[in-house]
Amino acid sequence: MTERIYHPSIGSIELITGPMFSGKTEELIRRVSRAHIAKLNTKLFKPDIDTRYAANHIVSHNQRKLEAINVESPLEILGLSGDADVVGIDEIQFFGEDLIDVCTKLANGGKRVIVAGLDKNYKGIPFAPLPNMLCAADYVTKLQAVCLNCGAPATFTFRKDKKKNQEIVLGERFDYEALCRPCFHIEKQTQE
Repeated sequence: MTERIYHPSIGSIELITGPMFSGKTEELIRRVSRAHIAKLNTKLFKPDIDTRYAANHIVSHNQRKLEAINVESPLEILGLSGDADVVGIDEIQFFGEDLIDVCTKLANGGKRVIVAGLDKNYKGIPFAPLPNMLCAADYVTKLQAVCLNCGAPATFTFRKDKKKNQEIVLGERFDYEALCRPCFHIEKQTQE
């Protein structure tokens, strides 16, 4: 995995994606922390519906955390990121397609934008706005988790609860697990 060297006059969009439990938030925290060490002004944002760990922080599953600003809409990020050199946005799957325009405007304005989010939903279908964010991103890092059934590299997020059929359900290890492709399709068939 290569990480580019930041130059303050050149903006960019970096996408970190993969299934749950693959380390997306951990990687976002690592990159933003390194920018902070480099004395760059950083701002982190997260959707206000994500209340799993802490109200005003992004938190990894390993409990590493950084202070973040809660926003309801990606459009709020434009007004709140003013003097930031580096803008981090976590859980982008909870934002709509407006996020792509926001990230593009920030990058075109010279900001390094680092976003992290799920690539597929619990059905294995691309999670909006990820397909369009892939096209907008200058750099893409796709992480893998470990399949809890067989130990192979996992690229799918499986929702254990058969009753919940809605697209967005906040959850943790009790609700979701990372699975490889064969195990995901076996589990999916048993739920149908």
